[in-house]
Amino acid sequence: MWATVGGKMNTKQKKFDTKTLAFGAVLTAIVIVLQYLGSFIHLGPFSVSLVLLPIVIGAALCGTAISTWLGFVFGLVVLISHDADAFLSINAIGTIITVLAKGALAGLAAGLIYNLLKNTNKYVAVVAAAIICPIVNTGIFLIACRVFFFDTIKLWAGDMDVVKYMFVGLVGLNFLVELAINVVLSPTVVKIINIVKKSK
Repeated sequence: MWATVGGKMNTKQKKFDTKTLAFGAVLTAIVIVLQYLGSFIHLGPFSVSLVLLPIVIGAALCGTAISTWLGFVFGLVVLISHDADAFLSINAIGTIITVLAKGALAGLAAGLIYNLLKNTNKYVAVVAAAIICPIVNTGIFLIACRVFFFDTIKLWAGDMDVVKYMFVGLVGLNFLVELAINVVLSPTVVKIINIVKKSK
């Protein structure tokens, strides 16, 4: 796992790996706490996801694997906190797949876009990751609504066009709030990244 020089372990690489894992563990705890707190904040039928920024921070500081893990943990907490109970009662397997996939893929996308842009401009990379994270999270949810829950959602929509209901009634306000939080706080994320990287 760690590089060796002349048969000896590269201590600089070991230190980096240890710090990365430690910071990933801290971010995991933050994701768990923020998601539990967010489960009490509802805009429309669903709670607001407060964990997307820690996922972006994880993408920038720890890499794509950690950001994907953080997204997966986000999904686990959603399931454990009963935030997805309305969908579990409709299709349990579909709900589990949806919740875990949307979180993990949001983390993966944030990591990939940050890595793609970080050498061009760090601020642009963070903003792009902060934007793509809620887009993927919400996009996977909407796709899953069509695949797993469409008949029930048609009933929920009533006289409203079902697609309009999905975009406006189910995710519209939540998505805009999550996106706004990410974009507005992106400069703070850059500062955090700079501070942590200087300490390494």
